[in-house]
Amino acid sequence: MSQVPECMVSEPEDDVSVAGAAPSTLLFAVATGVIILNLFAPQTLVGIIGPSLGFSESGAGLVAMASLLGYATGLFFLVPLADLMENRQLVLRMLISALVMAVAAAFAPTGWSLLIFLFLLGAACSAIQILVPIAAVMTPPEHRGRVIGNVMSGVMVGILVSRPLASMIADLWGWRSFYVVSAAALALLTAVLALRLPERRPLVSASYGALIGSLFQLLREEPVLRVRAFTAALMMASFSLFWTSVALLLAQPPFSLGQSGIALFALVGAGGAAATSPFGRMGDRGWTRTATLVSHLIVLGATALAAWVGGVRSGQPLILLILLGVSAVMLDVGITGDQTLGRRAVNLLKPEARGRINGLFVGIFFLGGALGSALAGTAWDFGGWVAVCSAAAGFGVIALVTGVATRT
Repeated sequence: MSQVPECMVSEPEDDVSVAGAAPSTLLFAVATGVIILNLFAPQTLVGIIGPSLGFSESGAGLVAMASLLGYATGLFFLVPLADLMENRQLVLRMLISALVMAVAAAFAPTGWSLLIFLFLLGAACSAIQILVPIAAVMTPPEHRGRVIGNVMSGVMVGILVSRPLASMIADLWGWRSFYVVSAAALALLTAVLALRLPERRPLVSASYGALIGSLFQLLREEPVLRVRAFTAALMMASFSLFWTSVALLLAQPPFSLGQSGIALFALVGAGGAAATSPFGRMGDRGWTRTATLVSHLIVLGATALAAWVGGVRSGQPLILLILLGVSAVMLDVGITGDQTLGRRAVNLLKPEARGRINGLFVGIFFLGGALGSALAGTAWDFGGWVAVCSAAAGFGVIALVTGVATRT
């Protein structure tokens, strides 16, 4: 296997040409939040997209899976280009592609064409993982956890707000209108980043084939990357199982919520985004392992509470809804913690391979999300909400055992 030369880059990573005025952390956070809206919006829209395009309840999970699977593919095959091409132009080209695919999704004539457009849209949205390393290399290592946590706040807010936003837009104008709004937002973001994004010219000299081949080498050589990506994928599977199925639960008695009510419930989960910065600081203080185990325990507590709420056959709907909201916030906090700590850990690895390392980490992470979305319909058909929560808890248990058994 050909190896990518590593001697051509050294710390500090001054390959970012900031020209005296680098974009702020806030700009990175907003940009990543806007882009990632497209990946999770289908989770709350499956209940209306599926019937409108002829999907069954179990098949509707494919709608939520398509963009996540495309995103993972982009992370494996597009993000490594960040170690080969000038990053600013690469990001802008990917955002223009995402804009085109959002418009195509808005006018998709059939279910299968929509799946293709969502897959390609997800792949283009992997531009996020080119933006995050730019923020990382502009920060001293001792503050990198805090900055990555702040940027990840934008990602998590985008993930968590995508569901209520999509529900509210769909309730007003139909599900296709969400992708029209998304295309407009991507157009505005592309224009802003074209003016503000600094150049980042990688110094690695290698072919694209060698870069892709080096992904397997990085996985083999970096145990921190393997473990953190694996547990992150398990956490994301739990997350996707919960949020892909909760709309189906909320539409049934005793809740009987419409799209607007589901949107308000999904907004509650956005509180979990506040956990990114505290977990980043804990990593900076050397508490990574303990904080990771705590995050896994929080996820298990969340799934247990959610399963109990779903199994209650009598009681006040409002109280049950509040308890379900508590479980949603707990779940989001736990998953946010694991991902933030994992991202901090892998961004302290080889600087000359940061684009590929981020692509691997988040690509494996989102494969877990795609798996969770794909399993949601099957779990729901098999045993309803309790089966969904049981499957989510199972992923959490594996993550906890992995964290206890390893000391990377």
